[in-house]
Amino acid sequence: MANQLKMAEQHAIIRLAEHGWSYRRIAREMGVHRENVARYVALAQGDARAGPAPPDGMADPFVSMTGVDRVVAGDDPSKPAISITGSDGFSEVHGGPKPAISIAGSAGRRSDCEPHRAVIMEALGRGLTSQRIWQDLRADNGFAGSYQSVQRFVRHLRTVQPLPCRRMECEPGAEAQIDFGTGAPVIVPVDANVPNGRARRRKTHVLRVVLSHSRKAYSEVVYRQTTEEFIRCIENAFRHFGGAPRTLVVDNLKAAVIQADWFDPEINPKVEAFCRHYGTVILPTKPYTPRHKGKTERGIGYVKSNGLKGRTFTSFQEQNEHLLEWEATVADTRIHGTTKKQVGRLFEEVERSAMLPLPVERFPFFHEAQRRVHRDGHVEVDKAYYSVPPENVGRMVWARWDGRVVRIFNDRLQQIAIHARHEAGRFSTQTQHIVAEKIAGVERGAEWLLKKIGRIGPHSARWAESMLAERGIQGIRVLVGLNALAHRYTDDRIEQACEIAQSHGVHHLRSIRELIKRTAPRQNQFEFIDRHPIIRGLAEYGAFIRTAFIHTPLPSGVPS
Repeated sequence: MANQLKMAEQHAIIRLAEHGWSYRRIAREMGVHRENVARYVALAQGDARAGPAPPDGMADPFVSMTGVDRVVAGDDPSKPAISITGSDGFSEVHGGPKPAISIAGSAGRRSDCEPHRAVIMEALGRGLTSQRIWQDLRADNGFAGSYQSVQRFVRHLRTVQPLPCRRMECEPGAEAQIDFGTGAPVIVPVDANVPNGRARRRKTHVLRVVLSHSRKAYSEVVYRQTTEEFIRCIENAFRHFGGAPRTLVVDNLKAAVIQADWFDPEINPKVEAFCRHYGTVILPTKPYTPRHKGKTERGIGYVKSNGLKGRTFTSFQEQNEHLLEWEATVADTRIHGTTKKQVGRLFEEVERSAMLPLPVERFPFFHEAQRRVHRDGHVEVDKAYYSVPPENVGRMVWARWDGRVVRIFNDRLQQIAIHARHEAGRFSTQTQHIVAEKIAGVERGAEWLLKKIGRIGPHSARWAESMLAERGIQGIRVLVGLNALAHRYTDDRIEQACEIAQSHGVHHLRSIRELIKRTAPRQNQFEFIDRHPIIRGLAEYGAFIRTAFIHTPLPSGVPS
């Protein structure tokens, strides 16, 4: 005799199937085998292939062979029932149409909490727990149900169905989505000149740029995901399209985004300069949210599965040539599953004319890196040294250089210095970058020194000019020394010394110093007093000494 489920279990299986539950879910919740679930549901639907009928002596609880409605829940008319009827009163076993399952009663037993739905909803809005809600219902509303009934009802109310995703379609030329994926391997052949050499297998990365409106795409393979390779590939894509989109949606890859932030990301300065050159804007997606660039996510899978899967190449140039041909002959000629139009034709007819025009020149490719300003006010770029304004000493700056010039930017990407490119080991120091206190008088030159000495007086200026004419280059230091004397002595004393030295034809700085000392004012003389109320006379001190000698005994051996 075959095992039979209880009537309540059979009834539950039928009702859950009516509510759209899968056989797997019903089997998991009921603790029965999935095939048993399928068999009982098939029996309820009148399928003769479901298996043998129930054992003798047991009434079939599911199928009415005559097409008359039966109550599946037993003889209790208060319970909800399932009506199993055929359209013409004949079952499938007799060749008639397949019966249908329909709910004759309600969807299930009504919860005791249903009359208090509004009160429970308001309590949930205040953040109350199921226990507290049950207590308040009993105290304030005369609720007689159990705590478990309230718990089940609250659990049902808290069940939130996920919101449907919103599709975002773009206007022609408005957006391009960019992402990296794994390319086909490159097998470098064996070098015949190397004994016992082996072929090398190199990993590649494929970058794919997909226009969001027409799904026109460009693919290129690189060995490394660097910022330079990223910019070069996108620029090649713009040239391939014949224009640039207004926005670029990228993942938070390190080649483009320094610090990922949905609200205020930090973009690589080189990428920002590239976008300004082409008039476009880069918009990184939210971290860990690939659906924000779903078009290129699917595009990467498409190029990997259709264009590159199962293929190997001997160089990445060969792989790039294959991708160009594949894009033109396969990807552009397909009917896209979403747009229902041919990709290449839609691009040519609608999107090409909507792209931003390309500038005449390509983006001036440069190298860029952060540098710390040394204590001497210079930064090192390719083993050469370039000065910056003195207020940047010790700070981090951005250096951007190419084959001709070196530009220095502060942390706000404002240019603070520009230099011609120098060879390794050379210093490029601009005068405006030197602090005034660090510029020696000798560096400023004789003209500047003579002009400053002229402010002391005419005699000093004449002596300085004649001294410089006599001593030549050596006189530059003498001028610096004369200027230094102005910090120690007054102008009148220097003027007097220079006038005397000029009259005697003396052109040495030490002579000026001696003359200044000789013309110094006399030192003030103080008169000493020999009488004062607090000073005793000499006679008193003499008497004190004599008294001390008289009363002090002499040591033995000393004659008196």
